[in-house]
Amino acid sequence: MNTQISVLLFGITRDLTGQSAVTLPLTEGARVSDLLESIHAQFPDLARIRSMMVAVNGEYAEPDLALSSSDEVALIPPVSGG
Repeated sequence: MNTQISVLLFGITRDLTGQSAVTLPLTEGARVSDLLESIHAQFPDLARIRSMMVAVNGEYAEPDLALSSSDEVALIPPVSGG
């Protein structure tokens, strides 16, 4: 069974995709690593971002965290400042 996962995009991830959010179809029980694989397939330029983090429900997530359609998912690109 498939589920839809909405992913918020910020900074360079938004610039590379041209969107502030995307919705990805994933199988039930998909993990963060599956989400990254799917989004990299759809937007190959995102794979070049080395230190991008994934947040799920406001917390940084490990690759093996299981996702559900009700989760708030965000891609957090590296941030620089001065």
